[in-house]
Amino acid sequence: MAAMVLDQPRMPLRAALLPVPRPAAHEVLIRVSACGVCRTDLHIVDGELPSRRSPLVPGHQIVGRIEELGSTVATFTHGDRVGVPWLGGTCGICPYCTAQRENLCDAPTFTGYDRDGGYAEYALADARYCLRLPDAIDDLHAAPLLCAGLIGYRAYRLAGAAHRIGLYGFGAAAHIIAQFALRQGREVFAYTRPGDDRSQQFALSLGVHWAGDAGARAPAELDAAIIFAPAGALVPQALAAVRKGGVVVCAGIHMSDIPSFPYALLWGERSLCSVANLTREDGAAFFAAIADMEIHTSPVPYPLAQANEALEALRSGAFDGAAVLIP
Repeated sequence: MAAMVLDQPRMPLRAALLPVPRPAAHEVLIRVSACGVCRTDLHIVDGELPSRRSPLVPGHQIVGRIEELGSTVATFTHGDRVGVPWLGGTCGICPYCTAQRENLCDAPTFTGYDRDGGYAEYALADARYCLRLPDAIDDLHAAPLLCAGLIGYRAYRLAGAAHRIGLYGFGAAAHIIAQFALRQGREVFAYTRPGDDRSQQFALSLGVHWAGDAGARAPAELDAAIIFAPAGALVPQALAAVRKGGVVVCAGIHMSDIPSFPYALLWGERSLCSVANLTREDGAAFFAAIADMEIHTSPVPYPLAQANEALEALRSGAFDGAAVLIP
């Protein structure tokens, strides 16, 4: 099978022909039809997250159909369409797993990080962590929902009942959850890199109430802010933008150091928290919630062989929406 392989961090992916893997008892073999390109992939390729497997096939926003089932799999049948997210497995026995907080598992397995992912024609996945996808969403548009959508949704839930929400970094996750929040009647404010007029216009085209540079003052205080950009310097700015009793959610798996800031920015019962991974319940709840919504994921398709070009475009902010590899 064709695949794009990372031999070591900070090197381009190389095209390779690999054997088609065979599923273990609890696994399924998936013929990949689309795989989203996530900023977490970029953190892995750039060495910002420690290497855990080498060589590695990245990719954790996989959409495809089941080609072969392991001997104990009873939840799916041959030909079923499934999605494979970042959370590829958990231990099931640590205090977090037994408390239904599997996103905090002490010994997790991550797709495209601990196990080979979807930058390939075929991928293995633990059937217990695969998600059923709504029929109304095609493969290309479904792929970004499996991380950008799910992490955005988890961060959105942590923001609570906020009516006025600020989104810092208007990329794949923010443009999905902005639409979700707007459909629920909330006000959305989009913050981008200074001078990024294109992304600001993109945000406004989706119906957000205001878009401007990060650090600029929005026309009203925020009830909550979600930071998707991996920039720690945004934390004090977001705290300054939320009202007393508001919350700031850091939604990335990696972020640069947060600079010191005056206690006055946190005072007033403001809260600062982070999102870690996702749960299977997040997936079921999110896809149920959007079943009757019109959510556009603005995919930018690339052939599988152009994975390096897709990663570079993401790194430079060359597009709005989400890149998706098509084998």
